[in-house]
Amino acid sequence: MILPIVAYGDPVLKKAGAEIKKGHTGLQSLIDDMFETMYHAKGVGLAAPQVGQSVRLFIVDAFPFAEDENDEESEMSIEEIRFLKTFKRVFINPKIKEEWGEEWKFNEGCLSIPKIREDIFRLPEIEVEYQDADFKHHTETFSGMAARIIQHEYDHIEGKLFTDRISQLRKRMIKGKLLDISKGKVKTDYKMRFPSK
Repeated sequence: MILPIVAYGDPVLKKAGAEIKKGHTGLQSLIDDMFETMYHAKGVGLAAPQVGQSVRLFIVDAFPFAEDENDEESEMSIEEIRFLKTFKRVFINPKIKEEWGEEWKFNEGCLSIPKIREDIFRLPEIEVEYQDADFKHHTETFSGMAARIIQHEYDHIEGKLFTDRISQLRKRMIKGKLLDISKGKVKTDYKMRFPSK
């Protein structure tokens, strides 16, 4: 089932998600619905707070991103593009244990903040502990775009948005656009839930 994506301004997006216990009611349905919702919205990641559920869960499928980068002008290596094509995961109760490397900038967007993109600086290497949909524990290292997708979605379950990572000056410059989004004054190709509507 395609769920409405929660828009900027909804309190659920600013709240840290609760841990998920094994046997959580309706978890598999939520995961399935989140994948369907993400694909419908043409996203590469979606966190539970973005569909109104304040729990520590997010999903990723970087295949569309890899397809977009699959040309001769791409800054990504062939190996990274190949990895992203198969990078589809469910992250339950994730914890970023470590981040390292030299900060790099990328123009990020978010399904909860449509039509706004900003340059965001993040570290390129991360180590993550998480459980999959079967509650099997994993500890993995990710780099480059895969790390960035995880960091962006991880921020969501911590109650942060990418707009929290921009300067006060940039925030003031886009304040009107953010207010319009919260009021539903934005057109998208996917269903949204607006806090001020």
